[in-house]
Amino acid sequence: MNILVIGTGYVGLVTGACLADVGMNVCCVDIDQVKIDNLKKGIIPIYEPGLDDIIGNNVSKGRLHFSTSLKDCLKGTDVIFIAVGTPPDEDGSADMKYVLGVAREIGMYIEDYTVVVTKSTVPVGSSHKVKAAINESLQSRKASVEFDVASNPEFLKEGAAIKDFLSPDRIVIGIDSERAAEVMQAVYRPFQLNGFRIIFMDIFSAEMTKYAANAMLATRISFMNEMAELCELTGADINQVRAGIGADPRIGKKFLYAGTGYGGSCFPKDVKALIKMGSRLGYDLRLLRSVEDINNDQKKLLFHKLSRHFGGNLAGKTIAVWGLSFKPNTDDMREAPSLVLIGALLQSGARVNVHDPVAMHEANKYLGNTVTWCADLYEAAQGADAIALVTEWNEFRSPDWQQLSAMMVTPVLFDGRNIYDDVQLHKAGFVYYGIGFNSATTDMKNRVNGNL
Repeated sequence: MNILVIGTGYVGLVTGACLADVGMNVCCVDIDQVKIDNLKKGIIPIYEPGLDDIIGNNVSKGRLHFSTSLKDCLKGTDVIFIAVGTPPDEDGSADMKYVLGVAREIGMYIEDYTVVVTKSTVPVGSSHKVKAAINESLQSRKASVEFDVASNPEFLKEGAAIKDFLSPDRIVIGIDSERAAEVMQAVYRPFQLNGFRIIFMDIFSAEMTKYAANAMLATRISFMNEMAELCELTGADINQVRAGIGADPRIGKKFLYAGTGYGGSCFPKDVKALIKMGSRLGYDLRLLRSVEDINNDQKKLLFHKLSRHFGGNLAGKTIAVWGLSFKPNTDDMREAPSLVLIGALLQSGARVNVHDPVAMHEANKYLGNTVTWCADLYEAAQGADAIALVTEWNEFRSPDWQQLSAMMVTPVLFDGRNIYDDVQLHKAGFVYYGIGFNSATTDMKNRVNGNL
């Protein structure tokens, strides 16, 4: 099959590379000439484990191509995936101008039957607008060409996108014609050899499924963060609570971790878009407004803990921040909790040392020379009054606590992801703060373990 992917961002690159990897002929188009030139040289604009290898392999085998010309790549195409951005407007709603601009351009050059697929996250009802935009261009050139519009939302986790695409737990496709269903079945047949499911539905439902999935996951995160706050107030331990409720098969274990709040390109944007969508229809999504409010507050939590520990005076203190990206295995800094923490620390007069294994270059666009960039976690901790772990990269999981204690002004650790053993940290001489449990809980754990 001949596939055209429009947009070489996160979704577009992963989609194009993985479709090429199963033998399809794929052309990825982007208006950014520098990005396309770099891709042709093997320079990947994003960090995603395994993506550079899969792109390089398929470019070398002639199955994956890059271009700035939609017109040149359109001839003979069976399926066009629209994977351009839908950034939030000032009011939080999704901005459709890039999607509709691409749709109009498709209408200018399409010659034969093609299935046009929205891979971008778009508001419910966008398929009608895409179809209308294509038809508008067809009419302007007095052409009559058959086409179908479909919705195929992505459910890729940053840091595991290749695996998610090649071994999906489900493939959601919204269609309104049997012909489009047959084409999309052919596209995804290679990914069903082990029984992976395609779920066909109407287009509106497919568009809503993407938003609903992200909103549900965001809700679980905010729920756990709210429970964590209650645990601290009551003396309960959120980690033990998580184990207890996660054992219930109706709830499950995933996305039940307390932390510093969610970030990235999907959850914040999609929750906002759903809230705005409901508002336009006269329906107040009260639960999602609370999810968003809790998340915004949660991003400030580490700063409040730091401030309380130092008696409300952080001026002149040096704080080491471990981890900058919104999650491990990505360089994505969009809506990253680290930015909220660092901004508050700087405003309070603190000095900030930072280290991240991958996201330093991307983070520099946000932070510039306001922080001290460190080559590793130990350099960041040198002379620090406290460490704040924000992103749970593997290299932060088992440091030399004795070395760290000796090199810090005061050995204090604020664990924003609850990845450390508080008993071990106390033995190493650290004052330890996690999320969702307090000193009473720690004392009890010490007694149970025979440490007191």
